[in-house]
Amino acid sequence: MKPVVIIGTGLAGYSLAREFRALDKETPLTLITGDGGEYYSKPMLSNALAQGKEASALVLSDAAKMERTLDARVITHTRVEAVDRAARRVSWSGGTLDYGALVMALGASPIRLPLTGSGAQEVLSVNSLDDYGGFRRRLEKARSVAIIGPGLIGCEFANDLQQGGRRVEVIGPDPYPISTLLPEAAGRALQRALEAAGVGFHLGTVTGDIDRESHGYRVALRDGGDLHADLVLSAVGLRPDTELARAAGLEVNRGIVVDRYLRAGDGDIYALGDCAEVEGRNLPFVMPLMFGARALARTLSGEPTPVRYPPMPVVIKTPSHPVVVLPPSPGAEGEWQVEPVGEGVRALFHDPHGRMAGFALTGEACTEKQALIKAMESA
Repeated sequence: MKPVVIIGTGLAGYSLAREFRALDKETPLTLITGDGGEYYSKPMLSNALAQGKEASALVLSDAAKMERTLDARVITHTRVEAVDRAARRVSWSGGTLDYGALVMALGASPIRLPLTGSGAQEVLSVNSLDDYGGFRRRLEKARSVAIIGPGLIGCEFANDLQQGGRRVEVIGPDPYPISTLLPEAAGRALQRALEAAGVGFHLGTVTGDIDRESHGYRVALRDGGDLHADLVLSAVGLRPDTELARAAGLEVNRGIVVDRYLRAGDGDIYALGDCAEVEGRNLPFVMPLMFGARALARTLSGEPTPVRYPPMPVVIKTPSHPVVVLPPSPGAEGEWQVEPVGEGVRALFHDPHGRMAGFALTGEACTEKQALIKAMESA
């Protein structure tokens, strides 16, 4: 019997493997990964610094333990280079493997800005356990960090680094933090709280040259200012890893294009997680991944199951000012209605018919999350 092959051992790959093995004890299962195959929670990378956690402390299981737990083969430090769809075979330098079903759980990679200056190549990004380990080592002698990108990850890192005793400056062209997800009132509430905690924001501008200094870096700003930091971290977002799928002739848009069964064109190739675009939507968050893993596990075990998404709020890990957002669908018509709640805000998005189609809660208002989810589910 040919195995189910999962490319990737991130949260998507291992979550699917667990769900599949719970339903199917017999079909061979193989996971292939370019790293060491450690099982860890990637969302923890942006809030583990204040807790003083080393990279090794984030590892829940190594690859050998995952093999035993899943009754699976985990091939580590191996990058799949090609997929032969006709032969149903994947190949890499020095090896090949035939598959019965193939799942691409490839994840996403940091967007690389075209930075300039003598220190541009030393700008860090954190998207893996290895990245985090390197960042921790560099951070040991750093008292200040400049973060490029005031989005979700940038703000989580800013809060974490500030709580860990570092001076933090956040830079970006956005008018306010997390502007792609939050209405302005919610973003401004978060900004005020982080500024009160000591985080500096330089918004409406972008970086110019990043140059080495005797101690750290000088970051020029296009609005004419500059700032100095011991480290520079880029957190401008992630781009789905689609190269393998594209080379295999699968349809790729922002992510690997899949239907509600997570099928990527072929009946035996699927995509899951950050690399997937499900009916036009790329959902790089934990909850959509988990719902997808459960549905796909059933499909792979012989019970074709489309993924169905309930209301899925995103919890932003900024303990100085908690934020929960369930953004309306892209392009949705309607308007935000905002009310202050203590130092935070309650923002509800209503469509033209008056139905609630999204919400954003900050600070004290976050306690209303479950009630609002129930209201949306019953609407």
